[in-house]
Amino acid sequence: MKIDLQLVREFNRIDLMAKQLVEGFITGLHKSPYHGFSVEFAEHRLYNTGESTKNIDWKVYARTDRLFTKRYEEETNLRCNILIDTSSSMYYPVDNNGKITFSIMAAAALSYLLHKQRDAVGLTTFSDDIELQTPIKSTSSHLHKMYIELEKLLKRDQRRETRSIPEVLHQIANKIHKRSLVIIFSDMFDNHSDSQEILTAMHHLKHNQHEVLLFHVADHETELKFEFSHRPHEFIDLETGEKIRLQPQDVQKQYQARARSYYNDLKYKCGDFKIDFIEADIREDFDKILSAYLIKRAKMK
Repeated sequence: MKIDLQLVREFNRIDLMAKQLVEGFITGLHKSPYHGFSVEFAEHRLYNTGESTKNIDWKVYARTDRLFTKRYEEETNLRCNILIDTSSSMYYPVDNNGKITFSIMAAAALSYLLHKQRDAVGLTTFSDDIELQTPIKSTSSHLHKMYIELEKLLKRDQRRETRSIPEVLHQIANKIHKRSLVIIFSDMFDNHSDSQEILTAMHHLKHNQHEVLLFHVADHETELKFEFSHRPHEFIDLETGEKIRLQPQDVQKQYQARARSYYNDLKYKCGDFKIDFIEADIREDFDKILSAYLIKRAKMK
């Protein structure tokens, strides 16, 4: 499901939009004949052959043609820490602050889905340092507090801060002690570190058997393909403020080659460290985000 990122900023009720995204996604899964994975709701889990049939919910079976049993509070669930990069480059494109808006909305939808499954979730935001780090909880009141923090972030003005991603990720890794799923939303732009340093820091997050899921947030049309109108443009580095004026088509092929090389290098190195790398194009819908999370969750059980 897709939501206009400008509408997100104008409507300013990410809790309602998150619910809409998740419920639309779940409805689509139930209608699909291809069930590569299942969605377990807070009150139910899939019936396993050989179990007692006394807890099967026949009303759910009538609606979905699938057997679910009632699920109880004491069942062990997942701990998840959602990390959002809030540095200046994440506020591109400037007309809708697209990358940070997309990340906030994706984090809100994932938090809602985690809550429905009684999984515990926490939020961490970072730029040149850790800005916010909430506890990891599964309560409704905690989810509400997270939405408040995400709405504050949505309203916040763009920040012009340089940062070192590896340094901040090492700080975050040192603060996560219990086995968790760590989900990162970032464009991974860093003027101070190379990709190997970034990956080494991400590997630190894998200590204590953590699982890491990186959503590489980008506007693929302009940041990968460099598609702009045929006229001179002034480009401004949101991290440094440096400006350059040029005709995009004059450098498009060279730019595409460099951009693809960088993204592929990051992707392959994530694979070497067994870190899930998902290209998150802000012009696409959110189903890819929710699907990737569910697949990772199923593998962790």
